[in-house]
Amino acid sequence: MANKIILVDMDGVITDIEQGFIDRWKAQHPEKPYVPLEKRKGFYLEQQYKQLSPEYEQLALDVFNQPGFFRSLRMIPGSLEALEEMRNLELNPFICTSHFSTSRTCIQEKHDWTQYYLGKDWLKRLIITMDKTLIHGDKLIDDKQEITGAIAPVWEHLLFDSCHNKDVKDKTRINWNNWKEVLGL
Repeated sequence: MANKIILVDMDGVITDIEQGFIDRWKAQHPEKPYVPLEKRKGFYLEQQYKQLSPEYEQLALDVFNQPGFFRSLRMIPGSLEALEEMRNLELNPFICTSHFSTSRTCIQEKHDWTQYYLGKDWLKRLIITMDKTLIHGDKLIDDKQEITGAIAPVWEHLLFDSCHNKDVKDKTRINWNNWKEVLGL
């Protein structure tokens, strides 16, 4: 598997966007209910909040759109070690992430986050795109159940374990404890 291109999503795979959202939601809306991680379902968090109350959908989107949100996300345990080990094993890992099109600061914050947590060298390995199907790679590690876009992807999608996709059974699952086994290392 040497020199294989491994595309690794950022939100929900390297950064803990789920807990980051809950922390912000509770700080900004302490009187409003939130969806605990064990009850999360579906990729689009704002849709689940809309089910609690229609006006919560926009409030949830407002959390994502706040300056500083993406820069403040904590790293998922094991992700840094796995990324560095991939490089040591002569794999070719790249961060392949989408940006929130409604956020004016998301792209810059993902750049800043990468430099701060992973180092300047990783900026050369940062791909920000709205269509991951256009990116060449051998594997894509992503927490989104279905990745669609302009073309059929050339990479194999490995579903990263997340609170919102625990019911998905028809995908090869991966996490930072089993990644070497799943990649056949």
